[in-house]
Amino acid sequence: MYKVLDKDMIENEIVSYIPKTYRGFPPRVPLHEIVNAILYKLKTGVQWDQLPVKALFEKAALSWQSVYYHYRKWCKIGFWRDCWIKLLNRYKAKLDLSSVDLDGSHTPAKRGGEQVEYQGRKKAKTTNSLYLTDRQGLPLAMSEPVAGNHNDLYDIEVQFEVVTGTLEEAEISVEVLFLNADAGFDSKIFRESCNKKDINANVCFNKRKGNKDRDEYFDKELYDERYAVERTNAWMDS
Repeated sequence: MYKVLDKDMIENEIVSYIPKTYRGFPPRVPLHEIVNAILYKLKTGVQWDQLPVKALFEKAALSWQSVYYHYRKWCKIGFWRDCWIKLLNRYKAKLDLSSVDLDGSHTPAKRGGEQVEYQGRKKAKTTNSLYLTDRQGLPLAMSEPVAGNHNDLYDIEVQFEVVTGTLEEAEISVEVLFLNADAGFDSKIFRESCNKKDINANVCFNKRKGNKDRDEYFDKELYDERYAVERTNAWMDS
């Protein structure tokens, strides 16, 4: 049986948060095996109909359609997000919040889907999301996906609220955080969004706007640590 995470970790950290249902038939296999199969698909990027179900289940194997059914069901009720918030809260002491990094990443979606449009730089249909990571490069939160023909500042007030709202729900204070962002976020509206949250925006100046006589805060040494979020994006893309 191929394992993405060991049984005890899945049981304690994920299955324990799955809401109990009182209608329908119970699954024919242990829930930790279904979660493991879903994690395998998400980690490897294999197509659903190519999921090696015989290698992922110990005894009776579910069909890939059944695994997908559970995945979609848990998506619709918001289980994955709720589980993530609870894990953030539970392990927040292990996070390094000496500074955080924000960046956008375009994900190819060649077969279409929601919030997908052609993006010239990728030469493909993509969807774009903003990701927030801690100093170690650990993902903390992400925005809602937007169509790939938009830049990172599109609907930034709403999307930044989604990102910071995830931390606040996990009882992680965003006040006085030092936040690194590249020149693509050098805008008045983004800086104001940070100020409303008492976040110190360490945004690289956009050369097209000039950098003379600007009194905004910028720490070059801190900004150089921003490579961590690029490393995380590359890991997620792979």
